[in-house]
Amino acid sequence: MDLESRGLPSGFVASCEFEQAANAQGKSLGIKPARVFVPHPIQDRTDEEMADIAKRAINEVTALILNK
Repeated sequence: MDLESRGLPSGFVASCEFEQAANAQGKSLGIKPARVFVPHPIQDRTDEEMADIAKRAINEVTALILNK
């Protein structure tokens, strides 16, 4: 949130497996960062599968960066 306070868009991308943890951490810190969740798991994906995930998430990630 430090970046946001300086006028720099910020947020994070994580797999949906971590959504509950992100909500709990944000609540404990009193913040609600911009975020995009993608399908889990990530580590065993092929380059082609990762490209597909990225293509499906690009609009949300762009909106996150542009604060829309």
